[in-house]
Amino acid sequence: MFLQNLRAKVGARLNGEGEAGFTLIELLVVMLILGILAAIAIPAFFNQREKATDAQAKSAARTAETAMETYATEHGGSYENATSADLHKIEPTLVEEGGGDNEIEVSGLGEEEFTVTAVAGTENTFSISREAGGTVDFSCTVEENGGCPDEGNWNE
Repeated sequence: MFLQNLRAKVGARLNGEGEAGFTLIELLVVMLILGILAAIAIPAFFNQREKATDAQAKSAARTAETAMETYATEHGGSYENATSADLHKIEPTLVEEGGGDNEIEVSGLGEEEFTVTAVAGTENTFSISREAGGTVDFSCTVEENGGCPDEGNWNE
């Protein structure tokens, strides 16, 4: 009934058959519909923003892994004594510890093992760990919604 009435009014308005406008109720219904759509769309937008921030941290962790391999090549095949500053010298796009979003932390250093961790702006952390023997693990921790799956493995 409402849609037929609305259609008739719009048709009459377009054909120039009268000067009647929309009622206040009709305008309020349209405003209500727009409000509901906005309430659905805005949270979805913010979740995408968090995922994008986490994607930057994942990229930083991958870049740090590559820089760590370069460090080992230049230092006799060992990862020992590597720092985030050393990785920054190899790849200037990496953010050193204490540098803000997507900063790189280096830990678990040994002859054949290391862990590099990138901390996203969402406070989620994304780590790549290499164990002796070459096994690589991609793990993450979730502080907020974003790009870390429930299983905690972000390389799948």
